[in-house]
Amino acid sequence: MVLTTVTATSMLALTLGDSAPAAAVKMKNLDGRELAISDTAGRNGTLVIFSCNHCPYVKAWEARIAAVGNSGQGKGIGVIMINSNDPVAYPEDSFEVMQQRAKERGFAFPYVVDASSDVARAFGATRTPEAFLFDQAGKLVYHGVIDDNAEHADKVEKHYLQDALDALVAGKTPAVQETKAIGCSIKFRPKA
Repeated sequence: MVLTTVTATSMLALTLGDSAPAAAVKMKNLDGRELAISDTAGRNGTLVIFSCNHCPYVKAWEARIAAVGNSGQGKGIGVIMINSNDPVAYPEDSFEVMQQRAKERGFAFPYVVDASSDVARAFGATRTPEAFLFDQAGKLVYHGVIDDNAEHADKVEKHYLQDALDALVAGKTPAVQETKAIGCSIKFRPKA
């Protein structure tokens, strides 16, 4: 699977330079604490990843997501992964399975439940996984996919998210700032 960068005319809910919407919304973390995106902000920036448990794309990228997220935290990047899927429609996306998956994959960062799917809606997120990287000023500097090959980690040629994170930590603008998010559609909870 080869991915190309998104053109400037592509439609995104968030555009480069935007701040994280719904950053103060509290969501239930795996340890039972209520956390907001703003609570997880790092001194060098913040990585927000929309994910779930059942999606084959998430499963394929999950070890790489854990590696990028865990290493990012060590570099002063706050990391939060958000599950906005409806567990009634997709039982594998339940809180209990989230806890199990985080333990199996060694997530050292929060994995929270977007109980209304409203945080995903505010971001304009549509896929799992879908990454949003914000700089230390809280401005969007990267949006899109993890890398260019979900199916074969050993055949990845473009490490989009890791490269963007490394550039951010080095005080540089990422060379690639937007890619098309590839994955399952978010299974939004019904609006109240």
